[in-house]
Amino acid sequence: MDSFGRTVDYLRISITDRCNERCLYCMPAGYHGWEQQADHLTAEEIVRVARVAAGLGFRKFRITGGEPLVRRDAVEIVRAIAALPGVACVGLSTNGTRLATQAQPLRDAGLRTVNVSLDALDAEIYRRVTGGDVTAVLAGIRAAVAAGFERVKLNCVLMRGVNEGELWPLAQFAAEHGLPLRLIELMPVTSGEVLNEKNFLPVGEVMQRFAQRDELIPQPDTRIGWGPAKYYLLKHTGALVGFIGAMTNLHFCESCNKMRLTADGKVRPCLGDHGELDVRTALRSSASDEAVRDVLLAALKGKPLEHHFRDQYQPGRPMTAIGG
Repeated sequence: MDSFGRTVDYLRISITDRCNERCLYCMPAGYHGWEQQADHLTAEEIVRVARVAAGLGFRKFRITGGEPLVRRDAVEIVRAIAALPGVACVGLSTNGTRLATQAQPLRDAGLRTVNVSLDALDAEIYRRVTGGDVTAVLAGIRAAVAAGFERVKLNCVLMRGVNEGELWPLAQFAAEHGLPLRLIELMPVTSGEVLNEKNFLPVGEVMQRFAQRDELIPQPDTRIGWGPAKYYLLKHTGALVGFIGAMTNLHFCESCNKMRLTADGKVRPCLGDHGELDVRTALRSSASDEAVRDVLLAALKGKPLEHHFRDQYQPGRPMTAIGG
């Protein structure tokens, strides 16, 4: 339990700050702030933090980046964490570009769920948002479905004037493939300037647009994973769509259950708060797990009541450095 009575049992672990795409909402233009390789946690250090966290009661773990699959030992990290006592589930968040060849090895290693970023189906719009090739992502999604993961979810960040015309095609695509689609409000995690009235598209407006095409049926008892999405079924299309309104939902943080571990060994209790605690020093200066445990408990105690994204928030580090 944190200081506000919330059960926090979900640790998102970034295994690299590198990425093979350049998403508008994640990495600032011209970014070169990569951490030195020696400052990245080793696979053994990552697994050690996960083991200590599991001993404290963390049960859900998600491997993120950057793009986690650019790290060569990603499968081995998944296998080691999945085998830890007390771990209920290991998931992965990915841009999908390398998933086609790694989906089955990841599944065999014990990975249970996959979230794939898909901000557009149109190749040119996708390239504008990410700098990448959507055909590789679609191949990765097909491979993930074929590998038999318990869940494959699609994530789309809402950007007015950029991909708003792609939202209905994405809902149709999700329905066709039987995959949940989550629509996520833009947050100021690249720079303060990335979020403005011109490009912000609230989930409420998207819901109104969808309601003009189909009937939205609330699914209050549907929880797919451990995130904050509120799900609706599009009655005739058949799509299950989750809406994540971090900016417009004033109750967004009330049931927050997660903390983050960055690739360079910082424990971050809240994405929308600058507070971080150094666990890398504890890992490298002590053979005892007590020092690691103390950092995790201090982070839990320091977890704020809510994020500060609505308060003219200026990120100290971009999303690619923090972890998805």
